[in-house]
Amino acid sequence: MAVPLPLAGKTALVTGATSGIGLVTARELACLGARVLLVGRDAARAEQAQADIQLAAGPEAHVHIKRFDLSLIRNVQSLADELLRELNQLDILVNNAGIMPGAFTLTEEGHELSWATNHLAPYALTNLLLPLLDAAGRARVVTVSSMAHWVGEIEANREVRNSPDKYSWLTAYADSKLANILFTQELAHRLDLTGITANCLHPGMVNTGLIRADTSTVMKALWSMGRPFMITPEQGARTSVYLASAPEVGGISGRYFANCRPARSSNRAQNRTEAARLWRISAEETGIE
Repeated sequence: MAVPLPLAGKTALVTGATSGIGLVTARELACLGARVLLVGRDAARAEQAQADIQLAAGPEAHVHIKRFDLSLIRNVQSLADELLRELNQLDILVNNAGIMPGAFTLTEEGHELSWATNHLAPYALTNLLLPLLDAAGRARVVTVSSMAHWVGEIEANREVRNSPDKYSWLTAYADSKLANILFTQELAHRLDLTGITANCLHPGMVNTGLIRADTSTVMKALWSMGRPFMITPEQGARTSVYLASAPEVGGISGRYFANCRPARSSNRAQNRTEAARLWRISAEETGIE
């Protein structure tokens, strides 16, 4: 008799799942038996990712595409609405989608692009999907952050954050990664009496397609010089898969991990007042409490 796979009967949603560590995370969860929903912007890449995962996980695997650009909150709302109609529960949510910002860009909804993609989208999606996560009984929310959060700072004034004159790709990215950790802290606190856990992680310096075409020349040069020392997407995805599936972390919540172990985050990232303040800012900017 075949031994049941560890995640058989569970449903996982992975954002940014068409390349890099998102693709590997989705593939590994499918290989563990989960029904996997891939969220990506590009149809061709999503279909290729689906085919690759299906090949790796076998003909019995259930892999589905959800094509949405999560830099816009209205698209996040549309994705959530679709999932609430289609699913009875969601066992695993991996907030993996993220960008390394290039030139200053405002979305159609008036948010700086990396802030919208890296922070507001996971904040909104997670909150909108809480009914499905709660229905799972014991669900897990995993959010990909970065050690760049150490130089991050949360700017409460949206006008300052959206000012081209004050913009820096480095601070924009670091701020959004700090927001990932503070969001996780506050989410875990708010879900303390539920069966839902929330953790975040630093995947390592991963050789992926994070660099955009409009990324600064300096950043491209630094990235090129650092590439020989970077880890593979397979290595970078290990902590995401660990937090999404390992039995030993099923009851742990509100923590920051690296290399599949609890890691130290910055003092700012551990500030509960900052976490609560960020939650208020996020609720105001997305219209989602």
